[in-house]
Amino acid sequence: MLRASVVRAGRKVQRLRAALLDAAGEELVHVTAVALRTAPVLERALPVPEATPPGPDAAAPFDLPFFTDATGYHRVVEMRMARGTWGDPAVTAWMRSTVPLVAGEPTSPLQRLLVAVDSASGVAVTVDPARYTWVNADLTVALHRGFDGEWLGLEAATSVEVDGVALTRARLWDARGPVGVSLQSLVIDTRRDMLKPSMERRP
Repeated sequence: MLRASVVRAGRKVQRLRAALLDAAGEELVHVTAVALRTAPVLERALPVPEATPPGPDAAAPFDLPFFTDATGYHRVVEMRMARGTWGDPAVTAWMRSTVPLVAGEPTSPLQRLLVAVDSASGVAVTVDPARYTWVNADLTVALHRGFDGEWLGLEAATSVEVDGVALTRARLWDARGPVGVSLQSLVIDTRRDMLKPSMERRP
């Protein structure tokens, strides 16, 4: 069951909350969103100058190698590496979903972005997935304009500490340029069952 509510309804800022509940009414996961008023305030946008990464047409196709099942998330998204090598602490990749989020319904631009942005920690992987696991404890996304198109560029970087706490930061792009940033807190742990050697990193 899905429960949604307006936490704050101001003239310039709205705060929204949605939660997914199980059959017993227990909350499984929740999301909060801040919606900002938009109006023609300035004559033109004032973006921060940033070097645009090579577009998806110029990037090499890539499959995330740590999935062990024949079906799953890796079969419903397309990924292309624009800068760096998978396994480096900083990598730039383009991603897009290839199936609707909900069967029979059109996928909105924001939904397309959110399907891909959660993969930032899987794009910039600094630990060997054959030896370690990593779990996103949270995901924060901040956008300064609407997402445009199908491809999301993730310029991602991950920092890992010896106690297993990590942080993935990503700058987000679309075909028109920068669109926002994301931040993920991660928990790293040692695998109880080591993966086969075939799951080692590959370019």
